[in-house]
Amino acid sequence: MTSTASLSPAQAAARLAEFTVVDVRSPGEYASGHVPGALNIPLDRLPEAVPALKSAAARRPLLMVCASGVRSTRACDMLAAADVDAMTLSGGTSAWENEGRTLDRPAGARATWPMERQVRLAAGSLVVAGLLTGLRFPAARWISAGVGSGLVFSAVTNTCGMAAALSKLPCNHAPRSATDLDATLRALQG
Repeated sequence: MTSTASLSPAQAAARLAEFTVVDVRSPGEYASGHVPGALNIPLDRLPEAVPALKSAAARRPLLMVCASGVRSTRACDMLAAADVDAMTLSGGTSAWENEGRTLDRPAGARATWPMERQVRLAAGSLVVAGLLTGLRFPAARWISAGVGSGLVFSAVTNTCGMAAALSKLPCNHAPRSATDLDATLRALQG
């Protein structure tokens, strides 16, 4: 596992104009509030953005951002594998906002729960459903066992299949004009 350089919200805020800031959350999460000036490239679309990010990194350092720092650290690792240097914002947008810094919110954007919260709700609901249904149909307890196993696998590998699936839901997509990936990639290659 590689060590990713990180900046605290205070350090990042003091130097924000020096960076190309890339938010790797889902478009819905991004639209509900992001670091000022951040561009949105969802983590699952990062591989196709590597050439543009390499071009952008040649001009200005990259600062990767997510809700808590987990996905942005993963993005930094993916970029490092492609020989692209990037840093992460420690604690993500949650820490940024908790320190009293503002987040940009496009007009008319609806609030979307952070992905981590969506995963907790989905996993918890499936476990409870499996246990309750298991009172009548004992085999249904395997649902709870499967979710628990998935969570252990997620922790060990630092990946999350449930988050990948939830990111496809309509609530996690912003209007196309708010997060047009093609326009973002063109801007990065500037």
